[in-house]
Amino acid sequence: MVRSALTAEDKAEIWRRYRGGASLRSIHRALGRSGRTVWVFVASTGGVPPAVRTRSPLRLSLAEREEISRGVVAQESCRAIARQLGRAASTVSREIAAHGGRPLYRACDADRAAWQEARRPKPAKLATHPRLRALVAAKLKRRWSPQQIAGWLRHEHGDDPELQVSHETIYMSLFVQSRGALKRELTTYLRMRRALRRPRATRPYYHGSGKLRDPINISERPAEAADRAVPGHWEGDLILGSAGSAIVTLVERTSRFVILIRLPRGHGSEEVLKALARRIVTLPQQLCRSLTWDQGKEMAQHARFTVETGLQIYFCDPRSPWQRGTNENTNGLLRQYFPKFTTLAGVTQRRLDAVAAELNGRPRQTLGWMSPSEKFAEAVAMTA
Repeated sequence: MVRSALTAEDKAEIWRRYRGGASLRSIHRALGRSGRTVWVFVASTGGVPPAVRTRSPLRLSLAEREEISRGVVAQESCRAIARQLGRAASTVSREIAAHGGRPLYRACDADRAAWQEARRPKPAKLATHPRLRALVAAKLKRRWSPQQIAGWLRHEHGDDPELQVSHETIYMSLFVQSRGALKRELTTYLRMRRALRRPRATRPYYHGSGKLRDPINISERPAEAADRAVPGHWEGDLILGSAGSAIVTLVERTSRFVILIRLPRGHGSEEVLKALARRIVTLPQQLCRSLTWDQGKEMAQHARFTVETGLQIYFCDPRSPWQRGTNENTNGLLRQYFPKFTTLAGVTQRRLDAVAAELNGRPRQTLGWMSPSEKFAEAVAMTA
């Protein structure tokens, strides 16, 4: 039989398991509760465990209220009761008056009422500032992350405190609907499209590619590429869709500028490298210094590509995606536009260019809240 109400022990166990990365399904099965009950409980706080409430030492405790109750029964004055407690007489007087006066004062009832009245939630800033709320909602619809929005607001409206908000406040306004600020539908524009805050989980990375012939390891890549001091060093990869469809993603390491390339005839080595070569020749020569890739089979003809284009390709170690972390992060962002298990065969180059322009127009914290387009334009101007 499934119980209807969650006990304090149940709630503590739910948060313990949830913080540990357990799914809501496994939690409700382990506790013998309905899935709906557990989901509603976690969703009520947006997936963030609420802070434990504590009583301020400035407030009267239950023991002090019991002393006040005894003093009232003994018909002692407020001054006399206050001297015994080491409190101000006005504190005792207000306490008695606020909870029924001398005839009705009861310590337990007064303490319970005071504990409840102390809950005075502050109105969310996004709920009380319509202009700020409209700006945040508009940027979310453009698939900006809350952190990008908060940074852009500081950069563009740093002199207006009413247009400042933290990224955590944006997240909580999305996840906790009782705040009455942002609509839950806006969570669909977040990168992971979640309606609850989830703890970070570490997942193993598996790579099924075969061995390449004579690859040049990333350890031989110039130091200027590793420290991002000089523009023109790129990271690349494929995003795979269903039915063998794919697109090429390129990211410039210094500016984080993104280029997307359509692959209409599959993602074999011949098709991938031809598409790359056609795009590379449109860039200034000074901005084509190196390309870092993983050890995928699409790079089987990498040596011929380097001879034909002059662009040297360096390869990451096996199962080491963090060695091209800029590109990995970008691919994660692109999944907002091209979800897994969907075909990419019908995606046009115009659509890819529009998506790239949207990503390149977002402000980035690592660029001092400049956009990749602005940073890349600086690099192009320097080469002119």
